[in-house]
Amino acid sequence: MNLPAFPGQTPAVATADADPAQLAAALMQSRQTILPKRLVAPGPDAKQLDMIFSAAATAPDHGQLLPWRFVLVPQAARARLAAVFGAALVERDAQATPEQIAQAREKAHRAPLLMLVVVDGECGDAGIDLAERLVSAGCAVQNMLLMATALGYGSSLTSGKALKSSGLRQLFGLAGGEHALCFVSVGTAQSRKPARLRPVPADFVSSLSTDDAAPEREPADPF
Repeated sequence: MNLPAFPGQTPAVATADADPAQLAAALMQSRQTILPKRLVAPGPDAKQLDMIFSAAATAPDHGQLLPWRFVLVPQAARARLAAVFGAALVERDAQATPEQIAQAREKAHRAPLLMLVVVDGECGDAGIDLAERLVSAGCAVQNMLLMATALGYGSSLTSGKALKSSGLRQLFGLAGGEHALCFVSVGTAQSRKPARLRPVPADFVSSLSTDDAAPEREPADPF
């Protein structure tokens, strides 16, 4: 079975004795953020897009609430989003220059695949709080980014103050309990920066103390 080429790598060939953990690690380590302005056509086709969304469906979801959804922004709708971006800037800064407004509007036209991530804080069991729903959405998004990477595409997450604007909420038809979390962009990477240095487990792993003393920040060696 031929595996998709990871960005910057030649296609790998899976053999009967291939280590799934090593393949997964290679995929995760190859993912990097590519700014939307560096993402160009072609983007994922219909079959690939289905694979990306199917990856999202494997995310943890306490209570099976499905507390997140994705709204695609096709090319024909980019002008509507651009108008919202421009208006949101003017609402925040009445002194914004025409150049700044044009720059805000232009962001809606980047990347061949663009979607908004929406999280519902009120659907289903009220005992499942917003934090859990956000974690589930984050897992779904990461799964999509990894699948896009496996398919050879670049991707990124973007946010900004426009996400909280009334114009954006109206454009995407957000209900009262819904939150615009971020945008996901996917496309062919026109250029890449060198891979950034990743943190190592010692930077973010610690152990709970067995007594009443303060938690140890210096981690034990769990690996």
